[in-house]
Amino acid sequence: MTGNDDSILEYLYEHDVALPPTGLEINLHREGIGISYSTIHRRLQKLQDKDLVEKVNEEKGYYAITDKGQKYLEGNLDAEELEDDANST
Repeated sequence: MTGNDDSILEYLYEHDVALPPTGLEINLHREGIGISYSTIHRRLQKLQDKDLVEKVNEEKGYYAITDKGQKYLEGNLDAEELEDDANST
């Protein structure tokens, strides 16, 4: 997990939205968080692999935070548990 991951998850959670990578890039930049499109795209794939976000519109590539992602942000799931999950698949 990276600081960029936390920023992406926090934005999706706090705004209760589903967005494509471009929409996330634009809105994060508006809030003063400079994460490039390529980083957002790459990190969303990693977050999806860990079940922290899900694609809610396959055709347009919109992502939303999952219940597991919310638990992570609330401190009820730590990064070490996520690493274990990723290694067991």
